[in-house]
Amino acid sequence: MTGHDCRRMCLIESLTGGQVRSFARSNLRPAKRSIVTEHLTFVANAEIIRDHAGGSGSAKTLAALRPMQILILFYAVVCIFGAAVVRGYSGFGFSLLAVTSLSLLLPPTEIVPSIFIMEVAASLHLLPNVWRDIHWRALLWLAVGSLLGTPIGVYALAHVPAAPMTLALAVFVLIAAILLARGYALNSLPGPAVTFATGTASGLFNGSFGIGGPPVILFFFSSPAGAAAGRASMIAFFLMTDVTGLAWQGCSGLLSVTTLWRALLFLPALTGGIWLGNRGFMNADPVDFRRWVLRLLMLLAVLAGGRALIQIL
Repeated sequence: MTGHDCRRMCLIESLTGGQVRSFARSNLRPAKRSIVTEHLTFVANAEIIRDHAGGSGSAKTLAALRPMQILILFYAVVCIFGAAVVRGYSGFGFSLLAVTSLSLLLPPTEIVPSIFIMEVAASLHLLPNVWRDIHWRALLWLAVGSLLGTPIGVYALAHVPAAPMTLALAVFVLIAAILLARGYALNSLPGPAVTFATGTASGLFNGSFGIGGPPVILFFFSSPAGAAAGRASMIAFFLMTDVTGLAWQGCSGLLSVTTLWRALLFLPALTGGIWLGNRGFMNADPVDFRRWVLRLLMLLAVLAGGRALIQIL
């Protein structure tokens, strides 16, 4: 153990009044325990940096930190902008692309709540332009099914390993997207029963591991609803599910002023990317748009499945 490690352990112990050992044995859920541990470690690291600032090596230490922070911020802005372009064009994909890319450098507990806020902002930005194209009857049954499936998914999250379920969903989505790309399509929009089942599956997957989009995307792009109606209905549906997700996160204590400020920091990149992607959709050919969406869906399935496979291994 290095001198910094010893210093960090002592600081954590002193900052909590000697409660770290009892905290580790507490009955808190692992997610909450991880958040508190990350916070204590962050405070300890801040104390170490402050100690360095008072010593002879302070200038070199802080000079090395600032460029790294700038590079991380630049990387995050690029990731948010790229994901926002995809969201503005297709109507989905922002969360998975942003979380997958940002989690390479930042812990998910710091970025996921902010991503949800940006998802809501993106949907609100796009909604006025697509309001007339929304398929309200399908959206109603999808919403009812999702509200039923979400608590079941949350229960599954607490009792069933998420990684195998994510991998199974990714394989299903990849196969379905390939079939759609090869020409499979429904002759008519499914009835209330199938639409309700699709919403339930979306809520189940969203509640269990945060990937509720693929069933709804496959639902609209396998039907003759049309690119504009499918995209508009997905934007409205994801707005509802994201607001519900934010409410659950607020009840779980995952939202804070820092979360809001982090989302506001990336708002210019989000707005610019959404505007650029939406402008691209207005000039897009429906056939090319459908082909592009299916390719994006395949990519997202591979990313989600790959991340799940890494967790299993």
